Amino acid sequence: MSEFNLIAKYFTRNTKHTDLSVGDDAALIRVAQGQQLAISADMLVAGTHFFHDAPAYSIGWKSLAVNVSDMAAMGALPKWATLAIALPEVNETWLAEFCKGFFACAQAFDIDLIGGDTTKGPLTLSIQIMGEVPTGKAIQRNGAQIGDDVWVSGLIGSAALGLAHLQGKIALTEPTLSYCINALNAPTPRVALGLA
Repeated sequence: MSEFNLIAKYFTRNTKHTDLSVGDDAALIRVAQGQQLAISADMLVAGTHFFHDAPAYSIGWKSLAVNVSDMAAMGALPKWATLAIALPEVNETWLAEFCKGFFACAQAFDIDLIGGDTTKGPLTLSIQIMGEVPTGKAIQRNGAQIGDDVWVSGLIGSAALGLAHLQGKIALTEPTLSYCINALNAPTPRVALGLA
């Protein structure tokens, strides 16, 4: 399957926040007046960031979700993403499930996929995410002050416990096992909390 056919079949979707999207040399977007563009990128590599045999749906969801979480941490509303993916071979069953997970996350957080790239190579995903934050209102790491309250959402260490179980370092039982594996494979970005 050619790169253009692969993109047309799996990665082209209707967009809501984009003037020109997947299929051209670059995307065109507009940032609302009074907003700054927040940009972040993460790379996920098979065998390092997820197991080679992890469910494709979970890899798709997680690859975008970890980037959405970066937007939430900055107090930005995620709107656009690009996806560069290296595949050892085109496995259409795997790719269809990956896209289901990726686009389920994109739909859950109203994000347009606006471009990317595909190539042959070891399974690697690189996602760049962009969002809007009111000018001067981004939550920055250097903004913390002595005496500030620190709040945490979710259960700290759940994903690490799921990973340790899959690596055979500990043995979890239900319902803790399912909860921790889900925290590892399908993290829930806290966008609403970041925007509050």
